[in-house]
Amino acid sequence: MVLKKKLVKIVMVLLLISLSTSVTTRGQVSQAAQDASQKGAPAESISTGLETTAESAILLEPVTNKIIYKKEPHKKLSMASVTKLMTLLLATEAVERGEFKLSDKVVTSENAWAMGGSQIYLEPGEEMSLWDMLLAIGLQSANDASVAIAEHIMGTHESFVQAMNDRVKSLGLQDTNFVNCHGLTADNHYTSAYDMAIILKEGLKNPLFRKITAMKEYDLRGGTFKLWNTNKLLWWYNGADAGKTGWTEAAKYCLATSAERDGLRLICVVMGTAEPKSHFREATKFFNYGFARYQAINIAPAGYAAGKVKVGKGQSDSVEALTADKVSIVVQRGEDREFESKIALPDYINAPVRKGQDLGWYVVVKDDSEVLKVKLIAKEDVAKATVLGQIKKVIDNVF
Repeated sequence: MVLKKKLVKIVMVLLLISLSTSVTTRGQVSQAAQDASQKGAPAESISTGLETTAESAILLEPVTNKIIYKKEPHKKLSMASVTKLMTLLLATEAVERGEFKLSDKVVTSENAWAMGGSQIYLEPGEEMSLWDMLLAIGLQSANDASVAIAEHIMGTHESFVQAMNDRVKSLGLQDTNFVNCHGLTADNHYTSAYDMAIILKEGLKNPLFRKITAMKEYDLRGGTFKLWNTNKLLWWYNGADAGKTGWTEAAKYCLATSAERDGLRLICVVMGTAEPKSHFREATKFFNYGFARYQAINIAPAGYAAGKVKVGKGQSDSVEALTADKVSIVVQRGEDREFESKIALPDYINAPVRKGQDLGWYVVVKDDSEVLKVKLIAKEDVAKATVLGQIKKVIDNVF
């Protein structure tokens, strides 16, 4: 009897251990399933209900960097001639800095002449203005003009490509590497939809870049060679005003483009669509979605005079503080618009003051939470006053 009782107790203990292990295992499985669900939570491309044939895509609002739609936005892919957005960015920035003039003559090298693919058929030694060559890149997507400009600006194509990659790093981008300035297929030449959206965003800050990429057509060589912009959304989509197309067998059809309606700007990048014109179709779909569901609340334009700061020991008593960028909030249509603006500026600063110097912030608040901050910068230089000038100011203030 004693032995039987012991056996029964052992069996009961084993059963309890088994049950406990089963419950724990079920709990672990349940937690694992929950973790897996969180890690694999639906991307915005699913939650929006949108589908796309693109391998990678993004719809970005550039003022607040709000991502409205995305599909594998950091996937590294061939980019074809969308490459030329960075080529145009570096070239137009060099012009804006005063390093080159649009009237400068660019001489075609043997290296530029030898380029295949899309081109304007430059001949070795042929001279063309920097302006015309920039338009050949922005509209016709000319590979020969791209290399000619790269060599004109940096001396060699290789040096220009290094500058392209340096610019990538300065923008904090991690999914892009250039090995040429034109986009013909090459090993280790890649970007992502997200990175290209940021590159286009940077380009749109430059008036010359905007002007070139918005042009629909141009008469080159005195009208004997017609340039047509390859970005057909400039004709087909209301508000489209910038961008660049690309196609190679490796990259398929690619497009980085921008459109603005009622103060709301959107940037769309689609990469790796297979069918002709599918990049335009997909971008149109994303733009329609974004403009239908979101709107911009434009609070203040770029360059808005938000206040003044007193300047000590300066030739002027104060300096105006201007908004460095547009102050704009993007909201879903029908959402509450109750926003409050606050200006954060110091009581005074000492001279000298540099034009564009950071002075403070234009802060947008909703429900006591900060929604947006835009820098306030000095409108102009304020030089330091001489000792005699400071004494004169004191006397003037007294009397």
